[in-house]
Amino acid sequence: MKKLASLTNREKQLVLVTLGVISTLGFMLKLPRIFHGIDKEMHTLFYFFAAFVLTALYPKKHVFIALFLAFFGVCIEVAQHLSNRLFVKRIHGRFDIEDVIANCKGILFFSLIYLCWRLFKKTTA
Repeated sequence: MKKLASLTNREKQLVLVTLGVISTLGFMLKLPRIFHGIDKEMHTLFYFFAAFVLTALYPKKHVFIALFLAFFGVCIEVAQHLSNRLFVKRIHGRFDIEDVIANCKGILFFSLIYLCWRLFKKTTA
């Protein structure tokens, strides 16, 4: 399997669009009841892995990626709030600052691991 960073720009764009659409739809639809008790953990894990995949695609842009993901998380929460006002049937919950915090935790956890890895890689090179 090719390393993500070695994909062509076209392949990277396809990965980004596909994951972006799936992510947006996933966060805009109400979760089945079975996931209600672990909502915050799912947010943290999603943003951890999103930071991992995007950083693997664009290794030199980690700071931008982290900021973009944090902004994306806030935008999704606002969109959920607005969708409840626009649609007759409620498709999602409400704006939840705890979701935003969980998103940022996932980004931060990955960033710390990534920073340690980069420092370790420098010292062993």
